[in-house]
Amino acid sequence: MSRVTISGTGAVSPAGWGVAALMEMLRSGVKAEDSMVERKTADDRLIASPVARVPKLMDKSLLPKNPRLRRTSPIGKFAAAAAFEALGPERLAAAQAGEIRVGVICSLMNGCVNYSNRFYGEVLGDPAFASPILFPETVYNAPSSHLSAILGSMAPNDTLVGDGAEIFTALEVATEWLLRGDCEVCVVVAPEEIDWLSAEAVGLRSAEITPSEGAGAVVLELDGNGPTLLAIPDPVSYSELGDRTEALRKLRGEFSVDEESTLLADSRIGVAWVDAIEDAVFGDWKGARISTKSLLGDALGASASLQLVAAVEMLKAGEAEQAMVTSLGGNEQAGGCLLGR
Repeated sequence: MSRVTISGTGAVSPAGWGVAALMEMLRSGVKAEDSMVERKTADDRLIASPVARVPKLMDKSLLPKNPRLRRTSPIGKFAAAAAFEALGPERLAAAQAGEIRVGVICSLMNGCVNYSNRFYGEVLGDPAFASPILFPETVYNAPSSHLSAILGSMAPNDTLVGDGAEIFTALEVATEWLLRGDCEVCVVVAPEEIDWLSAEAVGLRSAEITPSEGAGAVVLELDGNGPTLLAIPDPVSYSELGDRTEALRKLRGEFSVDEESTLLADSRIGVAWVDAIEDAVFGDWKGARISTKSLLGDALGASASLQLVAAVEMLKAGEAEQAMVTSLGGNEQAGGCLLGR
């Protein structure tokens, strides 16, 4: 039977643009710097929320110019840059020349909040002057649509909306497409952008959590070069068990691994009460363990994709024989996958 392999990775994060910047931050253990998102209230009070933003793009080669990206909000640019890096220049050129069929799947939670904010702000301010140009950029499918158009793709395109563990469902769908022959290559990307509303919402959960943004992307194909996707169990729904701890415990039971040679890439963020469930379920873990959110902040739907990218890169570097990537979603599910060298 064909192997589903991950043959490319891409990342945009508060560490910088590119996978190299992400891995450098993770290996240094230095947390991303905070900046502020501000808004004025109706009574002229200023409310400031700390966030970890993606830094300004300095190397323009990481995001080639394209008319499709001229008016997109940050989430579209993050998705494109991560996907282009994961595909690589040769595969990208082959896709645009129509030589390979590239499927595209975006998974996200928050979506295109910056342009939604602008558009509905204009509608509320004066509907006669609300720009119709902005409206297409407010929908969840905008990043995925732009990406397929840039690639000239005639293969399937989908956007999955869920909580922080939704990317594992995206991996399942990508696997189905490849095995069914719907595409030769599938890029799965999970982008998010930050604004004042989402920043304040995260702050209401805990002032110790830093909201962030970015995107992680992986390219899947059959029998390619790169780590193998060994298992993607169905996510465990909280509605099934009614308890997040039991959901995560059930997910762990779906994997049969030698823990001493397996890397665990979890979704802990460095806040004790938030991490209590993962600490309880994985407190006896015997192998190596990384928690990317503790350095990068909470990028909502993008966080698990950055965990996935980091795990793939560590496998490629020979730092483990296998990697188990897990995410305790906020309100829907616990999800994960198992990768092997």
